Amino acid sequence: MTQKRYDITQEGLEKLKAEYEQLISFSRKDVAEKIKRAREMGGTENNAEYEDAKNEQAFIEGRISSLENIILNARIIEGPHQPGVVELGDTILIQNQDGKIDRYTIVGTTEANPVEGKISCESPVGKALLGKKKGAKVEVRTPAGIMKLQLIEVS
Repeated sequence: MTQKRYDITQEGLEKLKAEYEQLISFSRKDVAEKIKRAREMGGTENNAEYEDAKNEQAFIEGRISSLENIILNARIIEGPHQPGVVELGDTILIQNQDGKIDRYTIVGTTEANPVEGKISCESPVGKALLGKKKGAKVEVRTPAGIMKLQLIEVS
C-alpha cells in the first residue's frame, strides 16, 4: 500500500514537529497524571474526571499518531519552479468581484489556515488558481456561492 504524501512548507513541518514534541514531552505526561489523580480520588466507575482524562488521552494519542504519519510522509514544497505561475508554496494577491484584495499562500492541506492567509491547494480557490498566470481571471464555486477572482500577483 502506498503511503499518502503530505505537501508542506519547511516552516509548516517545523511547526508540526514542535507540536509533536510538546505532545510527547508534556501533554502525554500531564494527562497520565490527571488519570492517576482521578483514579485515586474515586476509582474509575462513575468518575467524570477520570472519563474526561481518558478522553483527553485518546485525543492526544490520536494526534501524536497523526503527526507521526504526516512527518514521516512529508514532502517539502520547494519554491517556485515556473516564475509567475501559481504553484504550491507561492504567495498570491487576488482581487474579488467587489474589489477587495487578499494575500494568500498556497499550501498543502496539513498546514492550511485561512486566518493566517494559508489556503489549501485542494480548496476550491486553491484548485482554481493552481497553474494560472498573473492577470488570469477565474470563477470559483465555493460553499458561499460563485466568486469571480483576478490573479494580481504571484511570488
